[in-house]
Amino acid sequence: MQTEIIIAGFGGQGVLFAGQLLAYAALGAGKEVTWIPSYGPEMRGGTANCTITIADEEIGSPMIRNPQAAIVLNMPSMDKYEPLVKPGGVLIVNTSMVNRPALRADLKVVQIPANEIAETIGDKRMTNMILLGSLLANLPVLPMAAVEKALAEHTPERHRHFLAMNIEALKQGAAFLAQPVR
Repeated sequence: MQTEIIIAGFGGQGVLFAGQLLAYAALGAGKEVTWIPSYGPEMRGGTANCTITIADEEIGSPMIRNPQAAIVLNMPSMDKYEPLVKPGGVLIVNTSMVNRPALRADLKVVQIPANEIAETIGDKRMTNMILLGSLLANLPVLPMAAVEKALAEHTPERHRHFLAMNIEALKQGAAFLAQPVR
């Protein structure tokens, strides 16, 4: 089995960190992985995205055209990546920064006010972990425990004091499941 995911937003929103964490978790679970970051020259405030491929067998190509899932943190990312997600795929939308509903009815869509939830946890920088937790609950590519383990193993010493908050953000994000389309 092979799962392809795109995470996209502005630089400074933790897009690349969320993707890298997912890649580390997959490696720790014995999976084959590719992680390709892409960001504009201005970093913070510019565009940023990453693609992650997780597979049971060798990955033939790291390029992703139509992922099974996308996490979109802002409106430009929604406009760009919603049309690319495979039918039946998962779209995780940060409604704090996306001001329209998904246009497609053939996707499992999770609309989550991630910025506001992050502020209730105590730090707006937890937005990326909230969205990643929601992805894991709606697309069972890896168990949450694998991501928590990778977080504990790969968080730099200078950021270790955020570990519990990151895990709480993952759990709160996982509580947001896609609602049935009416």
